Amino acid sequence: MKKQKALKQLTKFIAYALGHRPEEFGLVLDPHGFIKIKEFLKAIHEGEDFKYVRRSHLEELIITLPDPPIEIKDNSIRAKYRDKLLQHSPAQNLPKLLYTCVRRRAYPVVLEKGIFPTAYSQVVLSSRRDLAERMGKRIDPMPVLLTVHTRKPATEKIVFYRAGETLFLAESIRKGCFTGPPLPKQKETVTKHDAPKERKSQKLSGSFIMDLKDKKDHPKASDRKKQNVGNPWQNDTKRLKKRKQKKQRPPWRS
Repeated sequence: MKKQKALKQLTKFIAYALGHRPEEFGLVLDPHGFIKIKEFLKAIHEGEDFKYVRRSHLEELIITLPDPPIEIKDNSIRAKYRDKLLQHSPAQNLPKLLYTCVRRRAYPVVLEKGIFPTAYSQVVLSSRRDLAERMGKRIDPMPVLLTVHTRKPATEKIVFYRAGETLFLAESIRKGCFTGPPLPKQKETVTKHDAPKERKSQKLSGSFIMDLKDKKDHPKASDRKKQNVGNPWQNDTKRLKKRKQKKQRPPWRS
């Protein structure tokens, strides 16, 4: 019973999200009503009720229900009944401000060249800031929110299409038509200066250094030892020591 009730709730939700109000969930359908399954799953996983849904559950609906409300073709899904969907048409009476998000890594390039499509074939904008942030978190955990000023002269040549009550589409957004937060400052690299080297004494041409020490007046220890070898008084003392060391013959041997 619980499984059948869960399938019934999922069926009603999908029929509403893909067949009535896709813009409420930040979904943009192609001209045939299809959207990529991975994009659809990202949207429905934002709510607690359908976090468990995977592609296998969608395929189970088609197999088990006698009249499934969805159709799957390759990696895309659409509602079978789409009579109440609003068709994309050129927008009139645009809001003063529209919002969209870009990836953090792409933000420096966007500031330089403008906003171009990523997940969809066109740039998706919303008149609701919270919805734009929700859609941005599907591509980046911390996206950069941009504000498009539709009343600027630079936006006069941009054609905006309405994709529901709160969603709008554009081929691209030129530089100068939007504002965003400033770029983070790059950390300055601190260069360590080499320690000043000791100045080497320079010898000028024609100069010489006097050595005040005379080697003859101050001989080395090794030279002194060599000089001491062969002194007559040293030889005499050695002979006396040898004589003392000789033992005298005891009297009983004489």
